[in-house]
Amino acid sequence: MDVVSVTEVVLPILDIGCGINKHAGAIGLDRSLNTRADIIADLDRFPYPLRDSSFREVRAIHVIEHVSDVIRMMEEVHRLLTPGGKVFIVTPHYTDFSSFCDPTHRWHLNSFSFRYFGEDHGGFGYYSRVRFRERQVRLRLLALWRYLGFEFFVNHSTRFRKFWEHYLCYVVRGKVIEFRLDAVKSAQLPAQEGMRSIGTSRH
Repeated sequence: MDVVSVTEVVLPILDIGCGINKHAGAIGLDRSLNTRADIIADLDRFPYPLRDSSFREVRAIHVIEHVSDVIRMMEEVHRLLTPGGKVFIVTPHYTDFSSFCDPTHRWHLNSFSFRYFGEDHGGFGYYSRVRFRERQVRLRLLALWRYLGFEFFVNHSTRFRKFWEHYLCYVVRGKVIEFRLDAVKSAQLPAQEGMRSIGTSRH
């Protein structure tokens, strides 16, 4: 009897808005022909020309601040990811000079801007049905504050990070936020959350 070797298919990585610095080994998606993109598409026109659940990871490096609809883009990212697929987003913190000096930036975000897609949505989870699990949020501060040790404390505790966002960030200013998220698909949702996500109401 012949032994058949079955090789597990490893899904690719998608680099949205890859520009000329496409992540090594990833499939690049961009709107410009003057990039290293493998697929040319308008990032504000949904759906993208890609199949559901076809990527293990989606990267969006300095892209989310440029799109017309952050929530709709996150829903598209969710569609493209396999259950448990990873998301890596990098964007300027809204207190950084770069957030406002670029006239193509439409959104100015902080380190809690994606909470509405998770369990800690503060009662505003109705903005979208899709859910992401937050694995890590890392802030990079301006060099002076990093050298003085503030960056360590901001990233060491979610409670301190929230205090910093409320009271200190306009003095101890941020530079870049890195979000690492996991896509939670319907089969992974707790029963009650899953019912809410498909529009089931209680009377």
